[in-house]
Amino acid sequence: MDSFSATLEIIGINPFVFVPEKILQSIFDKAGKDKGAIPVYGKVNGKDYTQTLVRYAGDWRLYINTIMLKDSPKRIGETLDISIDFDPKPRTVPMPPKRKKALNENPGAKKVFDALPASRQKEINRYLGNLKTDESIERNVAKAITHLLGKGSFAGRTEP
Repeated sequence: MDSFSATLEIIGINPFVFVPEKILQSIFDKAGKDKGAIPVYGKVNGKDYTQTLVRYAGDWRLYINTIMLKDSPKRIGETLDISIDFDPKPRTVPMPPKRKKALNENPGAKKVFDALPASRQKEINRYLGNLKTDESIERNVAKAITHLLGKGSFAGRTEP
């Protein structure tokens, strides 16, 4: 695991740090790639995190969310102590059972879902998986199926 200090910056509403080039190269070597999202883990100011390293506007950035660092948007300019390494563990989000059942009952929606990029499938599963009450799960599974059939919006998106 590599460590470094970096100044917390912001782009839009997203706090982030730049990862030093030497450390990026080490992560790329371990990941076997230098394109696309790369899963990483480590510590920010001594607190464990799991995150995804992404390239945006030509630069690789480690986004620092409020789970990783309390009040991160208010801490711009602060120097952070960071450790980081490639995370080889699979990053799968389980399919909520009610959504799986609904997809099996709606072959058209299942076909659309199966054709979505993995990141969008994960986004839908994560959204539904974080719901707490049976009522909200049922309501949102129905919305997701309708959305996949091209008849409505879901989780802020109008297109599947």
